[in-house]
Amino acid sequence: MSTFIEWLENLNEKDTKVRAVLRRSLAFDPGAFVPAYPYVEPFLKGEDNSWRRGMLYLVAGLWAAHWLQGRQGAPMPIGRACAAYQAASNSASTERRFITLLDSDGDQLPHRLRQIIGLLKEYAIDFEALLQGLLYWNDDRKRTQNSWARDFYRHLNTETEEQLTTQEEVSL
Repeated sequence: MSTFIEWLENLNEKDTKVRAVLRRSLAFDPGAFVPAYPYVEPFLKGEDNSWRRGMLYLVAGLWAAHWLQGRQGAPMPIGRACAAYQAASNSASTERRFITLLDSDGDQLPHRLRQIIGLLKEYAIDFEALLQGLLYWNDDRKRTQNSWARDFYRHLNTETEEQLTTQEEVSL
């Protein structure tokens, strides 16, 4: 069985209209844009869990919005990609946006994720890992949010140290 992203990539190879429709679906609540049904429903195979259905539609739209022909680099988890973006941009607002994302409820999550993914255009995102995290977003112990935060801060320190080292080498 293929993964969801492999499913979308295969559909995209056959018809580039897939990305346009799924991108457009981000303007609606996840799973409410009828033209996106032919691209997501066959993968769902009758799934009744509304949260799972919504997250698959959301990730499909985010994947389509982020897709770039010939993207290089290994896909990164979202926490790591945010850390790399912050280290490269020196933008303090990235951390604030990331924390706001982690504090999102189910209604806020699609909008905030769309904003973060928009910032990370230069980075390859691991959308399978993103989907897996989102499926457990409402866990009482906030495992997804904790995992993403650990990933962000672990790599933020690494990225910052690497940048400082590179800047010191350049100045010598």
